[in-house]
Amino acid sequence: MAFDEFLAERIQRIFEEKRVPYFGKKMFGGICYLVNDKMCGGVLKQDLMIRIDPLINDEQLMKPGARPMDFTGKSMKGFILVDPVHIDMDEDLEYWLNLALEFNPRAKASKK
Repeated sequence: MAFDEFLAERIQRIFEEKRVPYFGKKMFGGICYLVNDKMCGGVLKQDLMIRIDPLINDEQLMKPGARPMDFTGKSMKGFILVDPVHIDMDEDLEYWLNLALEFNPRAKASKK
């Protein structure tokens, strides 16, 4: 198992309950969920990967279990990883997903 499939199912269930159109795409050794053709969140190994407004990045990094996403030695502002202990409850997972969904309409799409 390259990523936590149970967490992926939980994310999908929340998106479906909210009637959010999404699609999953395997990348980074995990799965990303795209909303409006823009990365919204996903699962990387056991962690939640989430894309939020860069303006609230530092504030959200103060939340328990949150840390910057860092693939290249430099953290990516607006991309946060949350450890599984701190998203064990659905309301905690939904908190992060709501932040991502709120930012998604303003997020820039990657170049095709």
